[in-house]
Amino acid sequence: MMYQRMLTLSLTLSAAILAMCLNRSAVSVAENTKESQPAGIAKAMPAAKGLDSADAAAVASGRLAVSPVAYKDGDQDLEGYTAYDPTLKGRRPGILIVHEWWGLNDYPKHRARQLAQLGYVAFAADIYGKGVVADNAEAAGKLAGQYRSDRELMRRRVNAALAVLKADPRVDPSRIAAIGYCFGGTCVLELARGGGDLAGVVSFHGGLDTPHPEATQKPKSAILVCDGANDPYATPDVVTAFWQEMKRCGADWQLNMYADAVHSFTNPDAGNDPSKGAAYNATADKRSWADMQQFLNRVFAETK
Repeated sequence: MMYQRMLTLSLTLSAAILAMCLNRSAVSVAENTKESQPAGIAKAMPAAKGLDSADAAAVASGRLAVSPVAYKDGDQDLEGYTAYDPTLKGRRPGILIVHEWWGLNDYPKHRARQLAQLGYVAFAADIYGKGVVADNAEAAGKLAGQYRSDRELMRRRVNAALAVLKADPRVDPSRIAAIGYCFGGTCVLELARGGGDLAGVVSFHGGLDTPHPEATQKPKSAILVCDGANDPYATPDVVTAFWQEMKRCGADWQLNMYADAVHSFTNPDAGNDPSKGAAYNATADKRSWADMQQFLNRVFAETK
């Protein structure tokens, strides 16, 4: 009955929605191979680029350290990004961050730096491969589609990043969580569905569907979903199916929906026109970030 109170959402995804929200210039990222990149893929920026003035000041003062991290999934070269406060001593909780469908650009890196300044060791995963970042919606859709259509590959790639975070000597491996945005939200939900050994996962405006919801067993991790009440991808049918899946498998889960928010509500680059189906919403961004912190405090306290 709660979903009957939701605003009616259009099931027709316009081209503006498929363009997903981000009217931005091309992102620079590192080449994955010596060959020329496909259309829509740019060259990678060094880890130090993209720092805002506050982050740059934190790095300069020695309160924030950031660096790229090379790792592999089988033969696939990957390059993540770690951020932490080097002044803190001892092991601390670790947070895995999974990027939007664009790839590992500066947005998840910015979130990693935010988390580091909250006292966590943050690791931003690379799902697509070293240097692979899209600068247009068509290229992003093709990249994300490879993983949406192969959930085993998606889970394996996320688990490869999780293993890197767990191996970090600064991290307490018993206190790890994962967060993800849009495509990354789907990834961390699949991590939980696949039995990922971590305390909790948080999906921000991520896809809630999975090909075989009937196969989901009770996740080891608690789950927090933060969605916009007007997100055209989070229709009542999709939300209800997720609700039923979580209830059936006995998950520890909660769903927060934010009034007037559409898709990509946490990302300022999404613009300010919600009629396009995706736009930044400062209120929902602030509230969902606070909800995430409260959730993390709870799940980490429960693992002590």
